[in-house]
Amino acid sequence: METRALGRTGLRVSPLGLGGSELGWDAVPQADVDRLLGTALDAGLTTIDTAACYFDSEEKLGRALAGRARDGYHLFTKCGHASGLPHDDWTPALVGPSIDRSLRRLGTDHVDLVQLHSCSADVLRDGGLIAELQRARDAGKTRLIGYSGDGEDALYAVECGAFDTLQTSINLADQEPLDLTLPAACARGMGVIAKRPLANVAWRIGRPPEDDHTDAVLDRQGYADPYRRRLDLLAYDFLSGSLQDAVATALRFALSVEGVSTAIVGTTRPGRWERNARHLDAGPLSLETFAAIRARWREVAGADWTGQG
Repeated sequence: METRALGRTGLRVSPLGLGGSELGWDAVPQADVDRLLGTALDAGLTTIDTAACYFDSEEKLGRALAGRARDGYHLFTKCGHASGLPHDDWTPALVGPSIDRSLRRLGTDHVDLVQLHSCSADVLRDGGLIAELQRARDAGKTRLIGYSGDGEDALYAVECGAFDTLQTSINLADQEPLDLTLPAACARGMGVIAKRPLANVAWRIGRPPEDDHTDAVLDRQGYADPYRRRLDLLAYDFLSGSLQDAVATALRFALSVEGVSTAIVGTTRPGRWERNARHLDAGPLSLETFAAIRARWREVAGADWTGQG
């Protein structure tokens, strides 16, 4: 799999990344994580994204990666939620201990990217969290620092100039960033990471499952329900066809957005990453198809169709 430059950060990443959320939330057995990650790495995965608050995701990934050459992949994690540490969320005192805990869990002396996990612009304006992230970067605990979030908070994170990367929701049902944040991020040379590129496969809700793309991730109604309602109104014709064709179009759409280097897809099933990776063999969407998707969004999207943080 060919890699892409992550903005001007100096990293080259696989266009399809593996998300670690489901590994913790869904209590995936370690043996399954080992197989999932092993097959993905062997197939060209270089981008792994997790967070301190994803229960035991970091530990499982650390065990699965043990013995692998550290320069064969890029590890991204996030901080901000105490998740058991004796500190309040979004406080400068939390950042250092959280990063140190992530390094222990992941079994490494550094990660490639630490991201603040969807905090508000007001928290960012205080400056303390950013300063602590910069100290971690200066100490060699992370190569890069980033912000993960959406909407006006993400716009402030971009415009403040402190971050190397932006991770934000980009999918068929979540196109606000294409107008709000991505132009500014690209102008600054930031690396852009798409989260939820498959929109939680929300167009399948309420229909009999065709295969395991509709497993536990769809139970997270906080994201899936708004996406389903939007997609019902957008009524993209390709979503009524086969599930695999719809997934392929959705994934290729996210990766066709200017500035996006990698799209993070969570899964609990060994072999799934390879299947998703094959969807990319067709390359970016045609200009005509991409333009039609964007035109339908502009026609239908309401003012309240903001990013799902």
